[in-house]
Amino acid sequence: MIRILLLSAIVATASAFTSSSTTTAITVGQQSSSTTLLQSTTLPSPTLAEVKISDEILSNPMFIPPSTGIPGKRSPEELIAIAKNFLAGSNGLGGDPSLLASDFKFEGPVVGPLTKDAFVKAIGSVDFATAFPNWIPQFYGFHVDPLEYPLVNRVWYTARGRGVNDGPLAPFVTSGNGSGKEVINPPQVCSITIDESGLITRYTIGYVVDRNVGNTGGLGGLYGILYAMGSPLPFPEAQPWKKSWQYDIFQKLGALLQG
Repeated sequence: MIRILLLSAIVATASAFTSSSTTTAITVGQQSSSTTLLQSTTLPSPTLAEVKISDEILSNPMFIPPSTGIPGKRSPEELIAIAKNFLAGSNGLGGDPSLLASDFKFEGPVVGPLTKDAFVKAIGSVDFATAFPNWIPQFYGFHVDPLEYPLVNRVWYTARGRGVNDGPLAPFVTSGNGSGKEVINPPQVCSITIDESGLITRYTIGYVVDRNVGNTGGLGGLYGILYAMGSPLPFPEAQPWKKSWQYDIFQKLGALLQG
């Protein structure tokens, strides 16, 4: 424990030193990847025409290029089309049994894994259209995972979405005319994994990447929607994140060691 706290203090001290004493700038437009330490922090920003990235930077292996098609395998374009077809079939909710493989699994940050039957039953029990008749799904950034393809056909994308709650959301809220509140989702990273026959084998949703966006308290999926409606579910996983007393003590001890 003490070793971890010391390491935390060292990192924090080093970060404070480098941010207050020097500014690091990457030299672009040259065949060099070295950094130049500048004392001034008032250098003018380059215009769009002045920004030139060297071939050395562009070819750096840390920047992984998009997946390209491989003979005998479904192409990235095909896989993305299958993923979009799955989402469009139910206004972004998914759940068409004919598109799911027999070994299908659904997972979220704290939900699942659910089997195909359990997932279809769960989705079918939620009357989302009544609660949000004018819901606007927002999906973007579709790409095939270049580190898994072609062994695994995994399509990643970002999901948001917004709409006004104009009715009950059964089976969680079964009465009333809706809260009238607008729900604005934060960006959530999701994935759809597809087998060679074109069926969905795995579906992951709800992994929030910026809890400060939207009004769901930083929660993804249905938990976040219910929270924004004013009807959160009564357990910690369905509530906004709160700092634990253990983490609070850890931070305070780290600050003491730093000082």
